[in-house]
Amino acid sequence: MEQRPRLLAPASVPLVIGVTSHRNIPAREVDLVRRRVREFFAQLQHDFPTLPLVVLSALAEGGDQLVAEEALAIDAQLIAPLPLPRELYVEDFHYPATRATFDALCARAQVIDLPLLPDSTHLNIGSHGPQRDRQYGQAGVFIARHCHLLLAIWDGKHSDRLGGTAQVAHYFLSGAMPGLIERRRGGRRHLLGSGDERLVCQIVCSRDDADGAPLSPLQPGQLLWRTQTELSPVDAPMPEAFHQTFAHMAEFDGDCVKYHADIENSGAADKAAPGDDTTLARPEATLFRAADWLAVHFRRRVLLAMRVIYTLAAVMGIAFTIYDNLPDQDDFIYVFLLLFAGGVWLSTLARRRGWHRKYLDYRALAEGLRVQGYWRRAGISLTGDPEFAQDSFMQKQDIELGWTRNVMRSAGLGYPLDPPQHPEQELDAVIREWVGDAAHGGQVDYFRSKAVQRTRQHHITETLGFASLFAGIGISIVLAALAHQLSANAKNILVVIMGILSIVAAVREAYAFKKADKELIKQYRFMQRIFDEARMALARTGDPTEQREILRALGEAALAEHAEWALMHRQRPLEHGKM
Repeated sequence: MEQRPRLLAPASVPLVIGVTSHRNIPAREVDLVRRRVREFFAQLQHDFPTLPLVVLSALAEGGDQLVAEEALAIDAQLIAPLPLPRELYVEDFHYPATRATFDALCARAQVIDLPLLPDSTHLNIGSHGPQRDRQYGQAGVFIARHCHLLLAIWDGKHSDRLGGTAQVAHYFLSGAMPGLIERRRGGRRHLLGSGDERLVCQIVCSRDDADGAPLSPLQPGQLLWRTQTELSPVDAPMPEAFHQTFAHMAEFDGDCVKYHADIENSGAADKAAPGDDTTLARPEATLFRAADWLAVHFRRRVLLAMRVIYTLAAVMGIAFTIYDNLPDQDDFIYVFLLLFAGGVWLSTLARRRGWHRKYLDYRALAEGLRVQGYWRRAGISLTGDPEFAQDSFMQKQDIELGWTRNVMRSAGLGYPLDPPQHPEQELDAVIREWVGDAAHGGQVDYFRSKAVQRTRQHHITETLGFASLFAGIGISIVLAALAHQLSANAKNILVVIMGILSIVAAVREAYAFKKADKELIKQYRFMQRIFDEARMALARTGDPTEQREILRALGEAALAEHAEWALMHRQRPLEHGKM
C-alpha cells in the first residue's frame, strides 16, 4: 500500500525542526550520528509530548536523509523543500542508493518545489556554478526562516560555500548569507536586541575528505546548543529560555484542542475588530481564528477576576472602616479577613492558570497573524523571498514572546508559494477590509470606537473621584460647623460615609490604572490617526507598488504599537498583595 505524507490539522501548532547537514559524513560515524539524532527526537517528545513534530529537510545525501528517516520512524511530518527541479537535483546525488532513498522519502513527504530565483533560468542552473549554488542557498534560507529549531550535523568549521551547512547555520542565527542575502530586514534585531532568540542544536561530525576532522576541540558525536552569542557545554540540556518558549507553544496548542468546539462554533469571536479568519490569507486564517478567540476568552477571565478583586478590595475597606469607627461592630473584622482570603485565592488561581499572560500572549499572536495575513494576501514581499511579520514583531521589546513568532514563522508551511491569481484585486480587497474606505470602516472605525469607549469609562472614573472629593469636603465642613452639636455616634457615621466614598473612588481609580485607560486612549487615538493617514495616502495613489509600501509601513506601525500595549499590560499583572 502506498504511504502518503501525514498532514497536520489546520489549527495545529507544530514544533518545526530544520535540518542542515554535510553530505559526506564518514561511514564510521553514521551509526553514531543516527543514534544522537534518535536521542534528540526522543528528548523533544519527552519534553513536549503534545507538540507535533515537523522536520524540514531538503533530503540531500548524508545527514538530511538520515534525519528524515528517523523523523518518519517516530511518525513526524516530513516537509521537503527542494532547491532544484527534481530531475536536476538528483544529478548531485553520487550513489544510486541515495537516489533510491530520496525517491522513497519524497513519496512520504510533503514536497515543496521552490521557485527559481528572479535571475535564475532552467538553463543557467542546469550546470554547476553560482546560479545553481544560489538555489541551494535559497533552500537553506527557506528552512531557516520557517523552523523553530535548527538541527545542524556539522563539523563546526566556517565555510564560504553558498548554501552549505555553515552558511545556513550562520544565516539562521544572524540573518545574513553572503552571496544571497547580505542582511535580512529582520536581522536588525540582533543589533538592537539580545540576538539570542534562535537556537541551533549541533551534532558534531567529521567530513570524509583530507581535512575532515571537526573544529578542535570538538569530537564526533558531541551535541551542543548554539545561539548567536553563546555555546553550551557538551551534551548540556536545552537552554531553559528556549525550553520555556516551546512549552508555551505546547500550551497554546493544548488550549486550541481544549476549546476546539467553542472556537469552531463561534466563528470569529471578536466581531468588534475587523479582520476575522475569512479575510486573511489562508495560512494565517485558522490560527488567527483560534488565537483571537482564546485572547477574548482569557481577557474575559482577567476582567472578571479584576472586577471581583477590586470589588472585594472596596468592600474590605468599607468593612474595616465600619469596624474601626462604629461601636459594637467588631464582627466586621472577620468580614475583612474573609474577603481578603477570597481575593488572595482568586488572584492565586488566576496566576497559576496564567490567565493574564495567556490573554496578552494570545492577543499578541492574533495581532501578528492579522498583519502577516494581510501582508501575504496583498502580495507584500520585502526581500526576494517571502518576508514575514515575525521578522519585525517585538524582537527587541519582549523576548518572552518568542513562541508567538515561532507560530507565525511556521504558519505558511505547506501552502503554495505561487503568487495570487488576481493580485491587484486582492490588494484592493485588503485595503478595503483592513484600512477601510468610505463604505468599509476597517481598523480606522475600530480604533475610533475604542477611543470613544475608553474615554467614556475614564470620564466616569474622574466624575466619581470628583464627586467623592466634594462629598468629603462637604462632610468635613458639616463636621467642623457642628462639631459641638453632633453626637459621637453621628460623627462616627459621617466619618464612615466619608471613608466609604473615598474608598470607592480610590478603588475605581486603581482599577482604571490597572486597565491602563489613560494610556489606551492615547494609543487608540494614535492608531486611528495612523490608519487615517494611511487611508488618505492610499487614496492619493493608484500605483500598486506604492500601495504595498504604504501597507508594509502601516503593518510595522501596528506591530510596534501593539508591542507597547503588551509591554504596558505585562507590567500590571493581577496581584493580591496590592489589594
